[in-house]
Amino acid sequence: QVQLVESGGGLVQTGGSLRLSCAASGSISSFRTMGWYRQAPGKQRELVASITQAGSTNYADSVQGRFTISRDNAKNTVYLQMNSLKPEDTAIYYCNAQRWVEGYWGQGTQVTVSS
Repeated sequence: QVQLVESGGGLVQTGGSLRLSCAASGSISSFRTMGWYRQAPGKQRELVASITQAGSTNYADSVQGRFTISRDNAKNTVYLQMNSLKPEDTAIYYCNAQRWVEGYWGQGTQVTVSS
């Protein structure tokens, strides 16, 4: 089975930065889209950023200009660089890998931004 393992979460102060990693058990080139989602307390899971096989990216309005999604196909890893973090960014961040029909989720990594 496909496994996705997130890492890099932690506690940072407002304005700080974190880099999340999502390591896949297989080639990330086989996925139509790779993405990062987050779920804050009391809220629904939401898309943060995504990247397609062709390299096109998409970002939530709330993170536009602050977050950057990237990938390293040789390492089968997708990254989320998070800068200028705000308390409202506090959430569990999940990695997602999607083919045409099949989709996979990681276990999540906690990001906490203190005020």
